[in-house]
Amino acid sequence: MNWLNKQTVIDHLSMPAAIEAIEQLLHVQTNHPSWIKAPERLVIKTFSEDMLADTEHNEDKPSSGSHLSMPATIYDGENEYATVKLVTICPDNPSRKLPTTTALITVSNNATGAILAVMDGIYITQVRTGALSAIATKHMAKQQCETVAVIGCGGMAYEQLNAVLTVRPTIKKVYLWNRDTKRAEQFKQRFSEDYSQWDLELDVCEHIDKAIKNADIINVATRATQGLFSAEHIKPDVHINAVGAYQPSMKEISNEVIAASSMVIVDDKASSRHEAGDLIQADEASDCPWRWDNLSGDLQGLITTGAEKIDKNSAGITLFKSVGAASFDAAVALYLAKQAQARNIGVCLS
Repeated sequence: MNWLNKQTVIDHLSMPAAIEAIEQLLHVQTNHPSWIKAPERLVIKTFSEDMLADTEHNEDKPSSGSHLSMPATIYDGENEYATVKLVTICPDNPSRKLPTTTALITVSNNATGAILAVMDGIYITQVRTGALSAIATKHMAKQQCETVAVIGCGGMAYEQLNAVLTVRPTIKKVYLWNRDTKRAEQFKQRFSEDYSQWDLELDVCEHIDKAIKNADIINVATRATQGLFSAEHIKPDVHINAVGAYQPSMKEISNEVIAASSMVIVDDKASSRHEAGDLIQADEASDCPWRWDNLSGDLQGLITTGAEKIDKNSAGITLFKSVGAASFDAAVALYLAKQAQARNIGVCLS
């Protein structure tokens, strides 16, 4: 069993490798549906308001977060593997200079039960989320994209931007917006240093409308509870990757933008029905014409049967909504576990 800490994962997991692992998974799901099993993840709300209301001293009460358990199994044609990702989301962590999301992933061989690897899951979560947006962008965004808006400059945003640049290297201009402008400035400095392979101009915008108005692609990753922008403020052919609003009570894409989208694709249909706050609220709103029946499809269908039907240069507004699924984490973690075995990566614990 090998232990892969966060730095080891960073050193051995590239965005192209994650994209390839997830694309292979989606093809396997199409050709051999029984080879992939991923029950809906268990989500436990932490520090609920009802619980904290019963405490005597709650002046410094923590914000409500969540704990997730995400198991999956993958058969690769020769062996079957099981992965489990344990996640805790702590909204107050940025003030502690800690990541909002903490995660750990185990990979085991189901024939023997032997645990092959245990690895830090923070970076894997960020990269696989970015890889999903990369795949959607590759098939849904117009070919000649030159500008991106990054809305929400938290931990997820780095790999979201890296992912989009990987599939649309023609991008040269990035607009950054965050409610806390200081965090956007920090993002600009860190991205320029850590992702120096991209020749980019990064501008911090005080107002969201300035960030989005000229963007060919908009990456959104926030914990917002209402739509952040309207359709009149975005380009008529923009592609949007929305990876925040992962609970029914959250919303970052407005009903107007959802209704104006010619195509709405989700990463996982089952999870989205229960967790994609943007779409759930749009479906329930009496003044919004969008309903679940209008959903264009999921990522699996997009890359296996639907991609060739899309004219990416005249598709109008396109929206990709991601909430994550255990199978995506499993694909990337299994890739790393196999690399660890073959190349003796990490620290051997047994």
